[in-house]
Amino acid sequence: MRLILIRHADPEYQKDTITARGKREAALLAKRVANWQVDDVYVSPLGRAKATAEPCLRAWGKEATVLDWAKEFYVLVDDGNGGKRIPWDYYPSEWTWISANFRENDWVNLLRMVPVREEYERVCAALDHLLATYGFRRQGRYYQTRRPSEKTVVIFCHFGISMILLSHLLNLPAQALLHGFYLAPTSVTVLSAECRTGDEAYFRAERLGDCAHLIAGGEPISSSGYFAEIMQEPKLFKHNPATKPDKE
Repeated sequence: MRLILIRHADPEYQKDTITARGKREAALLAKRVANWQVDDVYVSPLGRAKATAEPCLRAWGKEATVLDWAKEFYVLVDDGNGGKRIPWDYYPSEWTWISANFRENDWVNLLRMVPVREEYERVCAALDHLLATYGFRRQGRYYQTRRPSEKTVVIFCHFGISMILLSHLLNLPAQALLHGFYLAPTSVTVLSAECRTGDEAYFRAERLGDCAHLIAGGEPISSSGYFAEIMQEPKLFKHNPATKPDKE
């Protein structure tokens, strides 16, 4: 089974849709994935994810199933200074000193994260339920499968929820992922289920935040949700017009 997470395009949060730039990104994404052999498509209920998915769905001739739990992971928690904040918007000095943030799921047991725990567990359980429909059943920190599916499944969603899903699939501490990685708008993250022996399977990330379609299309990578300057690469194949990219 291949599981692909795609972040929404450059957002216009106030209107819950995508910007003009986001529409260009979504068009380049659709061009990239048009020849992909995709079996099932899911989408967050939020408008910016749906708008991003539309060009791809037209290219595939498919409809998407809405997953309520794939909406952005937005739970306000105590920021330690008398205010409220989303749980993945801390400064380094506010979270790196807490050892629990680096021990798998211990972070949700911190006092300030009590509001997060229920939602985190709900999302992880929902993901496991979805994977079970494809023959993968959670067993501790891995999955058991007697008849593993060979399907390719795509979920159009958001940065925060993507990291929560990766945290669960890869058994990695969510806070470290949320603060240590960036997924640009329309970036592609690909995980494949490795079934190396018997009925055991583990999901492994082969691509994380891949923006090849934006680079190839000459569209600068958006820094939405990032607090540093994005490294922009020249358009692929610029100096060798005869070179053609491999088909996806």
